[in-house]
Amino acid sequence: MSTGFAITQYPDVKGVYKQLHDLIRQPIRSIKKNEMEKYLQEYFEKKCSKSKTMIAEASEYIPGGVQHNLAFNYPFPLVFTKASGAHLYDLDGNKYIDFLQAGGPTVLGSNPSNIRKKVVELLETTGPVTGLFHEYELRLAEKIVEHMPSVQMFRMLGSGTEACMASIRVARLATKKKNIVKMGGAYHGWSDQLAYGLRLPGTRHFESHGIPKHVFKYTQEFYPNDLNALERTLKRNRWRGGTAAVILEPIGPESGTRPIDMDFNKGVRALCDKYGALLIFDEVVTAFRIGLSGAQGYYGITPDLTVFGKVVAGGYPSAGGLGGKKEYMKYLSAGLQTGVKKALIGGTMAANPLSSAAGYYTLLEIEKQKACEKAGKAGDRITAGLQKLIKKYNLPFVAFNQGSICHLETVGTMLLEIDVKKFWKIKSTIKEAHTRKKAMEEMGAAYMAEGIVTLAGSRLYTSAADTDAVIDDALKRFERVFQKVEGV
Repeated sequence: MSTGFAITQYPDVKGVYKQLHDLIRQPIRSIKKNEMEKYLQEYFEKKCSKSKTMIAEASEYIPGGVQHNLAFNYPFPLVFTKASGAHLYDLDGNKYIDFLQAGGPTVLGSNPSNIRKKVVELLETTGPVTGLFHEYELRLAEKIVEHMPSVQMFRMLGSGTEACMASIRVARLATKKKNIVKMGGAYHGWSDQLAYGLRLPGTRHFESHGIPKHVFKYTQEFYPNDLNALERTLKRNRWRGGTAAVILEPIGPESGTRPIDMDFNKGVRALCDKYGALLIFDEVVTAFRIGLSGAQGYYGITPDLTVFGKVVAGGYPSAGGLGGKKEYMKYLSAGLQTGVKKALIGGTMAANPLSSAAGYYTLLEIEKQKACEKAGKAGDRITAGLQKLIKKYNLPFVAFNQGSICHLETVGTMLLEIDVKKFWKIKSTIKEAHTRKKAMEEMGAAYMAEGIVTLAGSRLYTSAADTDAVIDDALKRFERVFQKVEGV
């Protein structure tokens, strides 16, 4: 029976956390040193030499050698020259199964030909950008309003970061309140006020280098799954300027790395209503990946504002936007209308014809192919296969998924706990996280050497291009890695 959603079975949240806590309590189990050395010498040095040479040259001109955080891989970034469906190809001619999928936007798989044809048609007529209105802006907005339950109007922006910035400005204008409360550990882009409580809940400003601490005067965080903590913050804020909005990723921080209880969003909605705060869903990852109606459709929750990114431009640039009820979206109206104080936003490349067309035709194709469900079934298959391998080799690793968003935790870097009451331990916990991150990078390198591209060695995005054959091939490659783990 078709549900329209990628998630066929909700994860056992309590069971997942128990497994994750068991993982963290054990010594790190990474690739055996001699096996890691083989990967480095036999694969990266011998089979990726062209990539190594180009990255060395790029390091002279680009800080760190790459422009995107996701592109930095141990022992050095690889240079990719082709993307097609479920696969990637590097400069040296090596072929990979692509579970990065550009960080999540390509639900159909990479570079689908029918979308590409429409983009080429547009380039031959309008070109990529004019700074003026194009019909595809309307068509994309209509499609988003059609599918997303809470969205009556949509304003396209240049990125998810910009959309998050716009959302909190709108919330402050609409409520005339000051504070923004976020779920700890979540990433809502890299703007100053939201670069707070990153990766690990409770870190507050500790990972926000280059940002003056006073910027966070009106930003707070609460622990995932803890409605009591959220309510305490909302109560306290009543005497400190009120709470303009609560912003969260509806499946949990860092794309559900810390999964949330099925009824948690319902509890947050009720608290927002009680304290007069807007509820902002950051659906950068979940919109059009969990389903055409997003996570809000899956959970049956109506947020006041919805942040978009990734899929909204079909894998093309300038992927970002904000949607919501008309009473709030009026604060983003363009032009010189008077009577409403408007949020300051902009962007030369926002809503360019190329990205609007790509987004529109991508949503049509996702709808036509039932791509969310296909990608979700691939996510179920890879997760079930990984769980069997973990059991077979008696490993402490944890695999779970929310449809096509899959998690493979081998060291539990993102699940370390920080007790804000014991502030003197925060730095040592962050240091431990960095140690575990190193082990995670080695696992990611091992996957890469076996022809699997992941997100930081701990997350996989499946797509509609991932057939059973692709998934089964991937599982054989994962097994070769698991056989080389310490203690196996």
